[in-house]
Amino acid sequence: METVPIVIEHRLDQATLVEGTAVEWIQSLSSGYDRYDPDTLEDQGVTLTTVSGVHAEPVAQHVLGSILAFERGLFRAHRQGADAAWRRFAPEEVTGKTAGIVGVGAIGGRIAERLSALGMSVLGVKRDLENVPSAVDEAYAPGDLHTVLGRADYVVVACPLTADTRGLFDRTAFDSMSPDAVFVNIARGAIADQDDLIAALQTGELGGAILDVTADEPLAPTSPLWSLENVLVTPHMAGGSPLFAERVGAVVEHNYRAFTEGRLDDLRNRVV
Repeated sequence: METVPIVIEHRLDQATLVEGTAVEWIQSLSSGYDRYDPDTLEDQGVTLTTVSGVHAEPVAQHVLGSILAFERGLFRAHRQGADAAWRRFAPEEVTGKTAGIVGVGAIGGRIAERLSALGMSVLGVKRDLENVPSAVDEAYAPGDLHTVLGRADYVVVACPLTADTRGLFDRTAFDSMSPDAVFVNIARGAIADQDDLIAALQTGELGGAILDVTADEPLAPTSPLWSLENVLVTPHMAGGSPLFAERVGAVVEHNYRAFTEGRLDDLRNRVV
């Protein structure tokens, strides 16, 4: 068996890393860890850490910009521009509207800060209600998800993909939302049932969608999501930033020192 005590990886899976290799610590360069089975890693004595939080600022700005584009009618203006059509219309504004953020961790918390600063009310869904960011006006447990969905003008998905969240947004969830509400997913595509999402958009049960992630990536050219005027699709790039390497480097350096010095309790973003 080959001995590779430390592995720093990006988009490798658990089988590739662990099979036939004596790994002690995996430092993932992703925020999510749905490619791993934490229970199996724990049984094998493997420590897993992520870079959760390094994408918080760019993702928050991406959500903010997308919501403003919806409210101010920028997509409509862009379509009119293609025809050189000078047609005025009445835009909306976010002030006084409500955002429901599902998953208020590092990324969801930063999104809450940015939306709150624009005068939006923020409702948060979080497992740990003892540790809620101050920008969240009201916090709810996962069991109260549908209460939040019914009140939100924008539903922002920022939770990790787990067995509990896979397919969480299905027909029932979309039925709980206002027909004017916009569904925003910057987490993982599999958290939403894509067929149910498309159906809700096509029938007018949803007001729109902002999707940085989809069930299958890349999204098929034949998907109706490309042609719906009330949908913005971006190619899983909300977390992109020229500061990514600097932020990741700080986490990896800290964790390397802590791991090699035996200070496992000091590891940042430790999953296992």
